[in-house]
Amino acid sequence: MSDYRKIDAQYYMPAFSRTMMIRRGKGCTVWDDDGNEYLDLVAGIAVCSTGHCHDDVVKAICRQAGELIHCSNLYYVPGQAEFAEKLAKVTNLSQVFFTNSGAEANEAALKLARLATKKTKAVSFIHGFHGRTLGSLAVTHKPGIREPFEPLEPKCSFVEYGDLEGLRAAVDTDTAAVLLEPIQGEAGIIIPPEGFVEGVREICDEKGALLIADEVQTGMGRTGTWLAMHQTKVMPDIVSLAKGLGSGFPVGAIVAREGLAFKKSEHGSTFAGGPLASAAGMATLHVIESLLPGIAAKGERFREGLARWNPRVCGLMIGITVGEKCPEVQERCAEKGIIVNCAADGNLRLVPPLIITEAEIDRATGVINEVLTEICS
Repeated sequence: MSDYRKIDAQYYMPAFSRTMMIRRGKGCTVWDDDGNEYLDLVAGIAVCSTGHCHDDVVKAICRQAGELIHCSNLYYVPGQAEFAEKLAKVTNLSQVFFTNSGAEANEAALKLARLATKKTKAVSFIHGFHGRTLGSLAVTHKPGIREPFEPLEPKCSFVEYGDLEGLRAAVDTDTAAVLLEPIQGEAGIIIPPEGFVEGVREICDEKGALLIADEVQTGMGRTGTWLAMHQTKVMPDIVSLAKGLGSGFPVGAIVAREGLAFKKSEHGSTFAGGPLASAAGMATLHVIESLLPGIAAKGERFREGLARWNPRVCGLMIGITVGEKCPEVQERCAEKGIIVNCAADGNLRLVPPLIITEAEIDRATGVINEVLTEICS
């Protein structure tokens, strides 16, 4: 076996902090290059929604790979129209444009908002995360990753999450869109106060701005409904999706309400919505459809199992405030065979595969309780 750490250090830009190689995965379990086994509660950061290497998704990808791997969007792409139809129907929206990632989806959403409104500015929220490409970074709050690349477009104002009066003051006559995560994922599973999402919709309507719901992390059943927005009374103008949409295959999308769509030559992509992406995405949607009825109960089992630590729970998004010892908790859990993740501000984030079983939840909460008691009590 090659000394991949040495090769990586020499040839791969050191943009990531990594300690292990995950060599293989099946269901909610992964194995590292030393053969150690882990229960995965991170799922590639909410990506492997149907678990690792779900049989239906693997078969769909392999079947399509044997027929056609790539066909540019100069032509009708096999499976793309059917995938778009299914996605529009489960989101209760109208039309789809596929992308390769969540950042690309948010870029597309911003472009569409500017085209539709003829306005140029955006408003987003403190601790919000929308991507690392230049456009998506412009609307991402975290100063440490945004400020080195300023000035950025679109010009964006940042408002405290939950502050409707601050939002009303920030949205002006040149605001094309407000970008909202229904639950802030990278911030550590921050759930908004009651009525906040409805208030954002009202302000957008008052000011003539579009509401873009960034459901890259919350979408595709993660919270127990197809979209987290489906748990509110609000219909967004545009939804951005990725992560759990392809079970690990790179798939993203925007889905827009009726009357919002790119016209010919206003947007494009060589790879987006290709044959493999469409096959993986369609298979993923069918699997999630069968899982949806049980997701809320699984979240409640996590809540009960971790009740001592006051977890924030919505479906299978679970956050626990740990503080500065969060990295130590993450490391100790891994030593005990459970992969968890530290998001921003010392918040422990759990976003396991949607297929996780009751027995796996109980095993996970047992270890997490043990580690938190050991380190944080």
